[in-house]
Amino acid sequence: MKIQRIDIYWVKPPLAFVWKTSYADQHVTDTILVRMEGDDHYAWGESCPPYIPGYSADHTVATFHTVREHMAPCIIGQDIESAEDLLDRIAFVKGNQFARAALEIAWWVLDAKRRGLPLHQALGGTRDRVAVGADFGVQDSVDILLQKIQGAIDQGFPRIKLKFRPGWDLTMVEAVRSTFPRFTFHIDCNAAYTPADTDLFRKLDRFHLAMIEQPLADDGMSLINHADLQKRIETPVCLDESALSLAHVQAAIRLGSCKVVNIKMARVGGLTASRNIQALCAQHEIPCWVGGMLESAIGGAICAELATLPNFTYPGDIFPSSYFYTNDIGKPEIVLSGPGEVATSRVPGIAQEPDADLLKQWTAAHVSFQA
Repeated sequence: MKIQRIDIYWVKPPLAFVWKTSYADQHVTDTILVRMEGDDHYAWGESCPPYIPGYSADHTVATFHTVREHMAPCIIGQDIESAEDLLDRIAFVKGNQFARAALEIAWWVLDAKRRGLPLHQALGGTRDRVAVGADFGVQDSVDILLQKIQGAIDQGFPRIKLKFRPGWDLTMVEAVRSTFPRFTFHIDCNAAYTPADTDLFRKLDRFHLAMIEQPLADDGMSLINHADLQKRIETPVCLDESALSLAHVQAAIRLGSCKVVNIKMARVGGLTASRNIQALCAQHEIPCWVGGMLESAIGGAICAELATLPNFTYPGDIFPSSYFYTNDIGKPEIVLSGPGEVATSRVPGIAQEPDADLLKQWTAAHVSFQA
């Protein structure tokens, strides 16, 4: 398939509310949308790097620059017959997983459309719907959080993730668990703690959480420190920021750094790596789940397609559009197809693409390549 055109958009859709985590308070989502054409078909993909390089070294400005200056010129006009072929052509760029994913994800959607397959079938999935969970960031009060949790339970979400950071930690979990003694919760620390906080995590064992997501910093000692922590607590450790690639997950498994892995397709470099990681984890009986980066309906739909693969056994971070956006740039918007679930694609590739007027309104930068 000859790649005839590539358009790269850096877009800034406003969030419906301020999303508070241990990294920052976020008012907009900075995301990269890619439109790719080949064999007289076109498709859209999305990679959603954070604006601030706090979650990872990757960030929006660098991702846009790397795709524009170094990666897209290696793809445009070329015959690309597989995702591996595309990845080989940009393998000279080290790191920059979000940039790599921006092109690779768009290629997967384009190839699925060319073959007349819904994306999940092209990836090897079979399910016509996937389970999804609810997430709540830091709230202005515990009472507000408890009200939101009750609302999510009433909507049928099967699990809830709670952001956990210094000052919004043990007391918050105590209040939640005492109010909802049997519901499935896990916490996400966004790498805000150190091994010195081991006693805090040991105290969490009594709350029977499904997991503790990325408790410790993502640094040179991350996998070793998480392995040490996992030996000292009963609650499963889940890696997110430290699971940067297939190689990182291989090392984590050998070290015993986790019992669960969160796979974010852009963080690990695309859909090929995501497939390979979930298959590796399946061999070692480590469950996976699909994480999210506040993507639009375009990226959210692609996440849902990925979540149909067999070792994604925990409900993913795939949200109805109305959860984060008053007006999602991706149309059609994502809606729940039933209590706590999202339907997968019924058309070749995915159904979603940007609304033209919103794309024009919220685009911060755009570049086009043509064969």
